[in-house]
Amino acid sequence: MSGQRRKIQQLQLAFATRHRGEAPAAVAGGSEPHVTKRDTESQASDQQLMEAVCEVENVRQALKRVKSNKGGPGIDGMTVKQLPGYLAKHWPAVRAQLLEGAYKPQPVKRVEIPKPGGGVRKLGIPTVLDRFIQQAMSQVLQSSWDKTFSEHSFGFRPGRSAHQAIAQAQEYVAEGYRWVVDMDLEKFFDRVNHDKLMARIAKRVADKRVLKVIRAVLNSGVMEDGLVSPTEEGTPQGGPLSPLLSNLVLDELDRELEKRGHRFVRYADDCNIFVRSERAGHRVMASISRFVEHKLKLRVNRDKSAVGRPWERKFLGFTLTSDAKPRRLIAPQSLARFRDRVRQLTGRSAGRSIKRVVKDLAGYLNGWLGYFGFCEIQGVLGELDGWIRRRLRSLLWKQWKGGKRRYEALRELGVPAYLAARAAGMAASPWRASRSVAMSKALPTAYFTSLGLPTLAAETTP
Repeated sequence: MSGQRRKIQQLQLAFATRHRGEAPAAVAGGSEPHVTKRDTESQASDQQLMEAVCEVENVRQALKRVKSNKGGPGIDGMTVKQLPGYLAKHWPAVRAQLLEGAYKPQPVKRVEIPKPGGGVRKLGIPTVLDRFIQQAMSQVLQSSWDKTFSEHSFGFRPGRSAHQAIAQAQEYVAEGYRWVVDMDLEKFFDRVNHDKLMARIAKRVADKRVLKVIRAVLNSGVMEDGLVSPTEEGTPQGGPLSPLLSNLVLDELDRELEKRGHRFVRYADDCNIFVRSERAGHRVMASISRFVEHKLKLRVNRDKSAVGRPWERKFLGFTLTSDAKPRRLIAPQSLARFRDRVRQLTGRSAGRSIKRVVKDLAGYLNGWLGYFGFCEIQGVLGELDGWIRRRLRSLLWKQWKGGKRRYEALRELGVPAYLAARAAGMAASPWRASRSVAMSKALPTAYFTSLGLPTLAAETTP
């Protein structure tokens, strides 16, 4: 039996242990042990919630999710690939700690990532074991809590997406609500009050073991430059529990907005409220800001929040046209970030082959198109297609150093001798040369398609 297969079977056996000290169930013929599924909703209403967290199917799903999400190691250095082997040996002991309410998460590792608009976002990366535990808890809590959240909340919820949030905002504008209160919460994940959050959780969770572990997660501390600092407020942005807890905190804002009869869309800490006039917008901004700061104990970012026209603001990377029936556009800021990233991937001094460049570029483009392909005005996508191909032609032109090499390369690609000679003799920059007739004939759209370059627009030109 291979070591990997033995490790998987050990993990299955360990997960099948139902009580501390109980011998693992036998797996006859390699089949998985029979598991009676519990009703998660009923578990969430009594004091046996931690048993639901430790259910074999729940933890298997949690492990699968953590592995698919990948991510770097925490302060202990354990990688996602090492987690199954660790659990195969130690899951019974970890499970026992959870069932006793004695599990102690380790401090999170501070990681800074650049923000699209400048500055940095501080993430707290839990160890992979703690991510696994948080994921298992989040799955059970989410199944119970999600149905109680507002219909206007779209972030970090199963079956809901940013595209749905944008479409809802678009519908409000089409209905005549053509002013938006664009509210941004300042450092939301860093400012959540622990006592207030735990009080809200305690209203939904009777199992004191679960409450104890969540409190331990919140208070686990942050390691930065080798030193551990206590965390007295905030939820660690980077752990699987954090999005669910953020929705619980902001559900209070949702209910207040609903009580006041507002039309709004919230995605995580990004909230847009739609009104009919600028005067109403300023009135709503003032009153809701007071509610957020006095009731929720959070801060509104005055620099980023504003009352404006929807087509002058961006929401989740998109903006809208000012037509009576508004259409979705990619926001200028999103386009600028896209161009910056493509420039990085197609840098002419990288010394990579065109196949390697296209492969790296294709991975980014496919992911970007999966999100921004939701725009309704496709003209900009066609323009981006042409711009990307020019970047790649420029890259090749620079790689074909010297007139002789350029002439030979163009001829090999089927360009007539007179055109190849004319192009090779140009004293032009790579960007200018990329627009020549010879380069367009040598490297048409079909050439880049054959290398695996996706097109962004539904219809594109050579």
